This record gives sequence, structure tokens and C-alpha cells, in this order.
Amino acid sequence: MKLATWNVNSLRARLGRVEEWLAANEPDVLVMQETKCDDAAFPAGAFKLLGYDTVHHGNGRWNGVAIASRIGLEEIRAGFSGEDAPSIEECRIVQARCGELRVFSVYVPNGRVVDSEFYVAKLAFLKRLREELETTGDPDEPIAVCGDFNVAPEDRDVWDIAAFEGATHVTEPERAAVRALEEWGLSDALRSLHPDEVGPFSWWDYRAGNFHKGYGMRIDLALVSRPLRERLVAAYVDRDARKGKLPSDHAPVVVEFSD
Repeated sequence: MKLATWNVNSLRARLGRVEEWLAANEPDVLVMQETKCDDAAFPAGAFKLLGYDTVHHGNGRWNGVAIASRIGLEEIRAGFSGEDAPSIEECRIVQARCGELRVFSVYVPNGRVVDSEFYVAKLAFLKRLREELETTGDPDEPIAVCGDFNVAPEDRDVWDIAAFEGATHVTEPERAAVRALEEWGLSDALRSLHPDEVGPFSWWDYRAGNFHKGYGMRIDLALVSRPLRERLVAAYVDRDARKGKLPSDHAPVVVEFSD
């Protein structure tokens, strides 16, 4: 079984690339972030032609999350449990049961500037994600929480930690919030199989040729519960998807499990 997460950075602009990638890689589940389209405009038909059922949570502005599955799509929920309308309108989380898996697609707020209101909202989102798992989940069930976390968990997950001094994505409170998810019972799938590797990065700024220079960050994560961690056979970043014409600034993170 193959699961992938990809911040597509506007599905309308990159639908052709997503269709090509799905046809070539055939994941059982693809979760997407930053679709930047509303539910009515989501191209469900294009995914259906490739064999995928979909759920999308978006309002046409900057966020938007989705799940595409060819192994079932049930128990769908947009937003956190009991979330109020203004928060749901942020369109940053959707979850569903895909076959045996409970899958989350999450787009964590960027945070912008340390200690700003946006940074506080980022930490609050991650705390609420932990609370969602505590109240509705079981770490002994197959759960995958995947998406753009906008957090580099360790110094080796950025190209040069000195370049990020005083910036978001690498601060201790952000990293502690991700560790809190792991303490609940999740493991970083890629790091589980590549414990000593630098990166691999999943995001590169469009500017100044950063992709070709290797100036990237690993901020797209697949966090999996114990039953899935024990079945992990592969985890990698598909850098080729970042190449070519009009790519997203993120590359897909792919994890594979034994049946």
C-alpha cells in the first residue's frame, strides 16, 4: 500500500502535473494541501477518471486540503471535532477512513514571524491537532497524519540552520508541538527508515535557483501510528516532481507499507 502527501500550491494551476504523477506512481491515497480552490471548483471528475474518490475542504482562498483514495472514502470530517465556524473556514484539516486507514490531510499555518499572532495561531493549531488525536484516536489503530507542517523537526531538516536564526519553522516551541504528536503515538515515517540522513528536503523556494542549489527544508511529514510504522517498507521524497515546467515549490512525500 502506498500513501503520499503533496502541497500542490494551487490545484487549478497544477492539475495536469498531479494527474500525470498519479498515473505514473499510482498511490492508494494522496493527500493534498494548499489546493487554493473552493469545494464547487474542485476537479473531482478528473480524479474519478483515474480511479480516485475524493473529499475536498476549501473556500477558494489560500488554503484548502483534500484526500484522494482508491481504497475507499468514509467517515469524512472537515475541521476539528466540534470546531467553530470561523476556524473551519480556515480549511486546514480534513480526515477520512480509507480502507483500514484513518488519514488526515493537514496544512499547518505558516506562522510568518516568531511571536506574532500568526505564530501563536500556528502553535494553537498543532495543540488542537494533538487534542483531536487524544479525544478521537487510538495509537494502536492504523492512523496517518500527513501534510505540510511548516516545521522542520531537526536542524538537519534545513539546508543551513544558521540561515534560519530568529525565523519560524525551526523554533523549539514549534518542534515541541510536533514531538507532542509523536509522544501521543505517531512516528515520522521517513525518519524511521532514514535515521541518519540529512533531509531529504521537500520544499525549496522558487527564488534564486534554490532547488538546484539544494537550499531546501523538510517540512512535509507523514506521521504514522505503530501498526503502520511496523509495516513501513519505504519512505522518500520524489524530487523529480519538483522539476520541469510550473512545479509546486513542494515535492511529494511517499510512504509504502507491506500488505
